[in-house]
Amino acid sequence: MKILYGVPGEGMGHATRSKVIITHLLSQGHDVQVVSSARAYQFLNKAFPGRVQEIKGFHIAYREAAVSKLNTALLTLKTAPESLKVNFNRYRGLMESFAPEVVISDFESFTFLFAKHHRLPIISIDNMQVMNRCQLDIPIPKEERGSYQVAKNIVKAKVPRAAHYLVSSFFKAPVHKENTTVVPPIIREEILRAKPSQGNHVLVYQSSTNQKNLLETLQQLPQETFYVYGFNKEEQHGNVHLKAFSEDGFIQDLASAKAVVANGGFSLISEAVYLQKPICSVPIPKQFEQFMNAAYVQQLGYGRYFAEFTADGLKAFLYDVPGFQKQLAHYQQDGNKALFQAIDKQLAEVVA
Repeated sequence: MKILYGVPGEGMGHATRSKVIITHLLSQGHDVQVVSSARAYQFLNKAFPGRVQEIKGFHIAYREAAVSKLNTALLTLKTAPESLKVNFNRYRGLMESFAPEVVISDFESFTFLFAKHHRLPIISIDNMQVMNRCQLDIPIPKEERGSYQVAKNIVKAKVPRAAHYLVSSFFKAPVHKENTTVVPPIIREEILRAKPSQGNHVLVYQSSTNQKNLLETLQQLPQETFYVYGFNKEEQHGNVHLKAFSEDGFIQDLASAKAVVANGGFSLISEAVYLQKPICSVPIPKQFEQFMNAAYVQQLGYGRYFAEFTADGLKAFLYDVPGFQKQLAHYQQDGNKALFQAIDKQLAEVVA
């Protein structure tokens, strides 16, 4: 079967999980062509040479560690003419060289529009649709309700009227719309192969723009050892070890950590849950999806959620790590088996 697969360039989580699915599709004998942009394009092109085409994607602008709606709109308008030109050429090239039978979209618009124009069935695979197609079971504070409504409307409009929606989630999410299946998080092969152990360090993943007081805060807990990723440099500051990016090193440190400190990103939280690592989550402000993930971490007893990163909050989290470990011990997921079965089933049905 010929499959056109769309992956957004914003956020590497889309790319890493799409690599898992594309690898499975190729192993099943399907012919897959991928379109993506920015870092995701570079990552996927290296993994699948000759199968990935670059388009111009949508970018998010940040201001003071939060999403700036105005700056994002201005950035989109500024780059629109060149983006349309490049994407039109890719569109024409796909029509001439590749005749897909089905489109899979990981929250990506180019392939959605391509599918609608050619009346092709679309399968949506992402974690964002949980906000639109499932019932959330967390209290939503007043200050988050505006972001929730904006996020829900964006998700609802992103890939509408797909043949089926596969929604990945580390928490139970009752479905309230048809043509929807909830599956466990997509776990990359490197994490599946990792052998979890409990070391003495805490893995920290934060960007310098998100937590400017990160080092000073961590140094207030001198009895703890922190391995910090996000600054992409090798330095030691007492009990704080800054580490340059290394996929193998990061996975090894994650698998052997006693706990994880991160924002509210879905991919890292899902991997930490899979490896049964307690999570201290400090979501990026004004990103409801990050708040939602963090809130579920706390509700499930997998860790704690804090609106701000403080030494007192981190101390409280670390004190309760044994209890979080007990709760995480109940989490079960058989790799990507359920996901692959759902994908194979939907591909068979949409072309029947």
